[in-house]
Amino acid sequence: MVMINNQDEIRKGIEVVIPADSVNLEGTLTVPKGAGGVVIFAHGSGSSRLSPRNNYVASVMHRKGIGTLLFDLLTESEDELFERRFDIDLLTRRLVAATLWLKKRPETLGLRIGYFGASTGAAAAFKAAAVLGPVISAMVSRGGRADMASPVLSEVRVPTLLIVGGKDYPVILLNQQAYVQLRGEKDMVIVSGASHLFEEPGTLEKVALLAAEWFNRYLGGEESEARGKQAVGR
Repeated sequence: MVMINNQDEIRKGIEVVIPADSVNLEGTLTVPKGAGGVVIFAHGSGSSRLSPRNNYVASVMHRKGIGTLLFDLLTESEDELFERRFDIDLLTRRLVAATLWLKKRPETLGLRIGYFGASTGAAAAFKAAAVLGPVISAMVSRGGRADMASPVLSEVRVPTLLIVGGKDYPVILLNQQAYVQLRGEKDMVIVSGASHLFEEPGTLEKVALLAAEWFNRYLGGEESEARGKQAVGR
């Protein structure tokens, strides 16, 4: 189980409604002061914006000066249909719609946008990144099913970090194959001792810190600005 030290930290965002297709999707938008970018979370099948794992990762990003949007890719009634959870094209359309909606929000106007995709949500994130091109500035995949987006991986040019659990053997192989196909800046980290859901002690914390560092590098924020000032002063 993920332990969250400060529940207020993941609840301080504003509740939003995102129109997509013919439905409205619920979400939570959090933009810390001084944020240089905002990350949209694409959760895996059977999960939602309330996922404790994604909320924990988001809370770490908030402390690092990164904004987040956690939203439901499916409505409650849609999620009851098992096949919808694996309809990657549908999830991709929803993610693209949420991205274009976010670009127009006053809270995030001018901020760089990144994707954090988990499991099947990562497949949708890869496909959306291929569609949107330079609109997306960085991406992190946690235990991602990149194989479900294999036809478009060579079109993904954004800096991409692949994070996989050391015990998640089938997904390690799938991510190694995806790594070869990606054409932009990329890196892959295998977290020792972690299974697919990163439930082992300390493993999700490792994911959160790796993701926050990656996004601070490519999206900007208080930490990246501080490093820049230090470099100028040397």
